[in-house]
Amino acid sequence: MGYYFEDHNSMISQTGMQVEKTLDVIARRYVGFNPPHPPTHRAYSKRGILRGKDFRYQVDFNQFFPNAVAEQYVYAWAKYWNENGTELKFDVTCYGPILIYCNGQCIFKSTILHERNGDARHSIIIALKAGWNHFVIRFKKTRAGFGGKFGTWLGKLHYYFLMPTVERDGQEGWIFTGPMSSELATLPGAGMTEKDTGLKWYPETSWEKARLKMGQLQRIYGLVPDAVAVGWTKALFLHPGIGEYTLKGRHFGSITVQIGSKEVYQAGASGRLAATIKVPFGQHDVMVKSSCQDTDWGFELSIQNGSEAVSFSSPCNVVGTSQVWIYLGPFAASARLDLARLRDLCKVTPGIGGDTYWRLDLPDAWVRLYNENPLYGRWNYPLGVTLYGLLHSAKAIGSTEIQQYIVDHIQYCCDTFRYALWDRDQYGGATAVHHLLSSIDSLDDCGSFGSVLLEVARYFPIRGFKDIADFVADYISNKQIRLPDGTFFRKNLMHVFHENTMWVDDLYMSIPFLCRYYRLTGDRQYIDDAARQFLGFKKYLFIPELKVMSHVYDFKRQMATGIPWGRGNGWAIFSLSELLAVLPEKHEQRPALLAAFRELCEGYLALQDESGMWHQVLNVPDSYPETSCTSMFIYSFARGIQHGWLEQPDAYIKSVFKAWAALNRISIDKNGNVYGVCRGSEFSFTPEYYMKELPWNLNDTHGIGIVLLAGVEMLKLMKHLKK
Repeated sequence: MGYYFEDHNSMISQTGMQVEKTLDVIARRYVGFNPPHPPTHRAYSKRGILRGKDFRYQVDFNQFFPNAVAEQYVYAWAKYWNENGTELKFDVTCYGPILIYCNGQCIFKSTILHERNGDARHSIIIALKAGWNHFVIRFKKTRAGFGGKFGTWLGKLHYYFLMPTVERDGQEGWIFTGPMSSELATLPGAGMTEKDTGLKWYPETSWEKARLKMGQLQRIYGLVPDAVAVGWTKALFLHPGIGEYTLKGRHFGSITVQIGSKEVYQAGASGRLAATIKVPFGQHDVMVKSSCQDTDWGFELSIQNGSEAVSFSSPCNVVGTSQVWIYLGPFAASARLDLARLRDLCKVTPGIGGDTYWRLDLPDAWVRLYNENPLYGRWNYPLGVTLYGLLHSAKAIGSTEIQQYIVDHIQYCCDTFRYALWDRDQYGGATAVHHLLSSIDSLDDCGSFGSVLLEVARYFPIRGFKDIADFVADYISNKQIRLPDGTFFRKNLMHVFHENTMWVDDLYMSIPFLCRYYRLTGDRQYIDDAARQFLGFKKYLFIPELKVMSHVYDFKRQMATGIPWGRGNGWAIFSLSELLAVLPEKHEQRPALLAAFRELCEGYLALQDESGMWHQVLNVPDSYPETSCTSMFIYSFARGIQHGWLEQPDAYIKSVFKAWAALNRISIDKNGNVYGVCRGSEFSFTPEYYMKELPWNLNDTHGIGIVLLAGVEMLKLMKHLKK
């Protein structure tokens, strides 16, 4: 029996030391389990309870209901999906008395201590059942306040709730009652409709009567002289071949109707719409461009196939509404609108008053973008190194399919970048696309994925990559907090546990990006900064007796933790190898950096165990054999041998081959599953935390890419040694 699985299930039992086979199986398993599903589009009301910059929902009911009186109640209701019945860490700030119910059970009741400080945060651990969990919050008005903030305990680990009733199923957010003078006798819950409760729920789902008499574009945008807007739906034309259909309806102002890529109707003034058109079989986009006139604005449109109406459907499958039309505008009448370009739902469009996005014919309701893929199309630091490994593995095994998968992932990130910044400003701060990049406050949020963005853009044409690269470079160079000597450290973060600390991890979160941005721009300030960072971090984190790095330096205590965490040390030597590969030969810091590389490699070599692995805590053999650090030591040793950075390479050659065999025997099974990768960490001054509270995960993205990169360097090393 191996450490993580039976020996006969190991990769080495199936393939021996065939590095290409290991790369192929791991890469294809990853891509197969993370398909490129498109994003979700949800109806979203700006009149509801919005999430703020800290990603919690925040509501002051005094603003919603200024006439409410003391001792009245408002109830908010939402649901949350939980796949496996795990716990949820929930955070609440009380402006006044609050009760929180989950699945009908009271799980939190505020006290005068909670209510005394309207800025204090209080965490609750909530046991959830598998499936939908219904939450109800009762807010009580006092002279001191009426409402609160609630939701995720950490914006970087954001989650959101959905409206709980069939009437709005799929919209993000909470529905809430108006003020009432007595408590509810029965709490709303699973299976109940809004009608069942006998209550009026907000935000409103219908226009007031006066607005219903207007054209929909006036309802949505008001009267905007010399403006145009676009409506979009999809229609299913079932007549075989090319069928004849009838357009019917009316319009206020001039109108153009396009089906597919063909303009089928145009009128220069208000009037009734009646025309015969010919359309080929299939589902086609129907787009209407309508202009604003003095008194009204909008259109009504149907398409008849004989006596039957052609069915319309939402062009982007908007969840949370039954509406089949979405609307975009307003634009200046002189604007040259490319209707095909407008159908790119990853993009915002410049309009009158700035960028805009698609809306619904509901009060202050929008279409909102959500990337709900666990791993595809996301931007975070473990995925940065995962895609880095996938890219070079795909090149090594000659898989154009996997390379295209990576390109598509990166391109999606670029395509949605401008939307994410607009979404952040539009809805209060918390985005469901690029939530890290749009709320950037640390190197974790940008450096690793920014690095792979530049790496992929070296080999493939990526539209818009430079915009994100410049955004990341500006953050790292001009906004990231530094010590007086210019070394990065962590301060003013959303995650307050990290305040006033320096993490060895941040070498990887900064140096590879700075190296690649230097290569892109030719500007030496970036490579100089990368060199400065490594030497600055070494000054605070190096453990001379072991010749390895401590995980964290705590400036509050003015000391390093003294714990040589495996992956943290992997990040250090991995990043230094990236730097040395790009650093000019005559750079003034090169001798010091080469000396540091050799010293660290010596320290790591001494801590490799008999099996060939390194451990979760490098100097504690009883801690579990850790896959990501083992892979990074393979990668770095192999590069050191090839580039001549290691003056006596023989011991390192043996170490690399021993470690690669160990990974294939201990950590990688025959199906390409990767075991023994430590999950994302906090930090501690005791090794017990790393050993007992940081367990390993299966197929964790903190390790998959590193394993692949280790294999790629193994291939290069074997070619090098043959020469």
